[in-house]
Amino acid sequence: MITIVGFIVVLGAVLAGFTMAGGHLGALIHPSEFVTIGGAALGSLIVMSPGKVLKDIFRSIPLAIKGTPYTRPAYEDLFKVLYGLCRLARQNGVIALESHISNPQESKVFMQYPRIAKNHHVTEFICEAFMPILEATAKPEQMPGLLGADLAVIEEEHHGPLGVLQKTADALPGFGIVAAVMGIVVTMGAIDGPVEEVGEKVGAALVGTFLGILLSYGFVAPLSVRLEFIGVMEMAFFRAIAMVIQGFATGVGPKVALEMARRGMATEVRISREEMDKLFAEVDAS
Repeated sequence: MITIVGFIVVLGAVLAGFTMAGGHLGALIHPSEFVTIGGAALGSLIVMSPGKVLKDIFRSIPLAIKGTPYTRPAYEDLFKVLYGLCRLARQNGVIALESHISNPQESKVFMQYPRIAKNHHVTEFICEAFMPILEATAKPEQMPGLLGADLAVIEEEHHGPLGVLQKTADALPGFGIVAAVMGIVVTMGAIDGPVEEVGEKVGAALVGTFLGILLSYGFVAPLSVRLEFIGVMEMAFFRAIAMVIQGFATGVGPKVALEMARRGMATEVRISREEMDKLFAEVDAS
């Protein structure tokens, strides 16, 4: 919700300044300007974006509003899932993971923690990361390369929507100028009319420039940066998964593997050592 608050602050500050200077809000309401600028921006976004990137953009906007799902509680659930899987493999052999990895929707380990079970991308990444270990198709020293390739794809796919949004933000002032020029053309056609009418049309043309700049620097560009930070947090989450599974593949104990991942976490979401002990005890007791 912090994104909405920020947008409200931006819009509120602009409108408050306008009214304090003696302006009337009605002077800013010109639907034709919104249609011209909004339609041109949407059209250019569609032209720039491959189908998947376009879908990712519209999926990520609600995420920017709600906030990242990769929070401290999500890390706690992740560590419980990974500890449960690694402990199960150490006690009963790697083959004991088969039912959990092949069908995570019915796995008791996954289903205990809805934050992880309901995140399709996370469960898929965990299962695919464990699969080479389960099938014995990769040596331990090959795991960093395999997981690194997956992480590189995830990171690359983050850049597509960000690049398109940033280019759209860069284009919005230009679309505002287009709307303003169109408004001036309309004004020229009514130049011999009453002064009030000519003034209104000139004002409508200037609103086009105003909207283009405001939408660019006040909304679309900040949204792009917001999504960039969310992407960084998502990558950190997936790197933590990769670090634990890489450690497990090399024969490191589950607790040590999780400790390695814990030390690489950002301070905002890092779990303390005492909390890790409670986490282990909770999973051991389940």
